[in-house]
Amino acid sequence: MNILLFGKGGQVGWELQRSLSVLGQVTALDFDSQEHCGDFSNPAGIADTVRALRPDVIVNAAAHTAVDKAESEPDRARLLNATTPGVVAQEAARLGAWLVHYSTDYVFDGSGTRPWVETDAPAPLSVYGRTKLEGEQLIQQSGCRHLILRTSWVYAARGGNFAKTMLRLAQERERLTVIDDQWGAPTGADVLADVTAHAIRHLARKPEDGGLYHCVAGGETTWNSYAKYVVSHARKAQPAIEIKATEIAPVPTSAFPTPAVRPHNSRLDTSKLRATFGLTLPPWQQGVARMLTEIL
Repeated sequence: MNILLFGKGGQVGWELQRSLSVLGQVTALDFDSQEHCGDFSNPAGIADTVRALRPDVIVNAAAHTAVDKAESEPDRARLLNATTPGVVAQEAARLGAWLVHYSTDYVFDGSGTRPWVETDAPAPLSVYGRTKLEGEQLIQQSGCRHLILRTSWVYAARGGNFAKTMLRLAQERERLTVIDDQWGAPTGADVLADVTAHAIRHLARKPEDGGLYHCVAGGETTWNSYAKYVVSHARKAQPAIEIKATEIAPVPTSAFPTPAVRPHNSRLDTSKLRATFGLTLPPWQQGVARMLTEIL
């Protein structure tokens, strides 16, 4: 199997290099790759790359993920999140290749309390959400064989993440304030990568199972409870770490105004993914604990 991976330098892309390697030959590119264009701000160059390499599977982990920055640069966000993925989809359709693409809970408005299912009507609140939704739609309209995985609250041991920020602040301050009215499931980049590899093998046998799926870790939490879990686990795992924080106070989203509106309900129902691909998605605490073990 000949696999082309875009966005190799990101959190998910880094893990995909590992998980996809057992499936075949992987050509992994990023925005600064030299031999072939991997820069999603250059859709013509990306199209040339696909035509030159003629992959069996294209995995797109490239995106504009700076949610607040997208509000001030909507054209760039649309280019990276919608226009170029649409071009990749058209090239995949011509080749008969599979396209795996990642989307987000931000396609929903965050209302209610029940987990979103794939058939719920999207209503994004931000430029990021709107451009990611448009990317989904362009891929679906292209007619290419595709797998779109919507996810949320992605983290990895590599690079910056919420847990690292909380640990740093907990060592500097006695009192932290963390949002307690946004709900979701912290999802490890390693889980996304492993699900992707499993799904690609499954789709080679059962191509009719392609389409749109929700993929997040099991369970749900708020950012506040997530922060408390991180600090508590760090205290037990590394008693030598001097943690000053004695309080992690809950505050509403309104306490931290941001350019982009965040959804309050980022719960995603993964029933369809689990049933179709025969998967068990681990509880979010399991992945976070493993990541903390790596970084502590």
